[in-house]
Amino acid sequence: MTLHVQFHTIFMMFLSGIALGAIFDVFRVLSSKLRLPRWAIPLIDILYWIVATILVFRLLIYSNEGQIRVFIFLGMGIGICFYFAFLSRWIIQLTLLVIRIVIALYLFISRTVELLIIKPIIGLYRLTVIILGFLLAVAIFLYKIVLQLLYPLWRLLLWMTRPAHKYFVIPVWFKKLTGKIMEICRRLFSK
Repeated sequence: MTLHVQFHTIFMMFLSGIALGAIFDVFRVLSSKLRLPRWAIPLIDILYWIVATILVFRLLIYSNEGQIRVFIFLGMGIGICFYFAFLSRWIIQLTLLVIRIVIALYLFISRTVELLIIKPIIGLYRLTVIILGFLLAVAIFLYKIVLQLLYPLWRLLLWMTRPAHKYFVIPVWFKKLTGKIMEICRRLFSK
């Protein structure tokens, strides 16, 4: 391994130490802000170590084809110490800011969807129900008026056709139908 590759590897491990610290802080802030149940904390720890392992070995393969030396751990340790000494506070504040922005964006989008989509649909539904109810009331009112106006004509028609009953045989189903219609008319107008 040449000196250039060794310095490149130490620098990459220094960066991976900084990245490990940043990922650790992000996971820590997210787990505290999301108020996860106690059983989820070990799962998050396992997820952290999986991500950290993949990150370190990808950088190690990129920098020196995956050779593990003592200075690799030294570089990661220096990177982690540098991160916690100088960058941890800023990353935590940045993570909290991103969480606040995401929450504000979520609230804005949900309120916008509610005001622009959900409330107009509910308003149109209510307006449709009111209009259909009004039209139904008008139709029932007109139906009752028409029946009241036609009822004397119906009685006159029955009186005029009474002599013809002996000449024409009315089918039984028609008699039942007219009887039902008359019963409905009596119920509607007997009040």
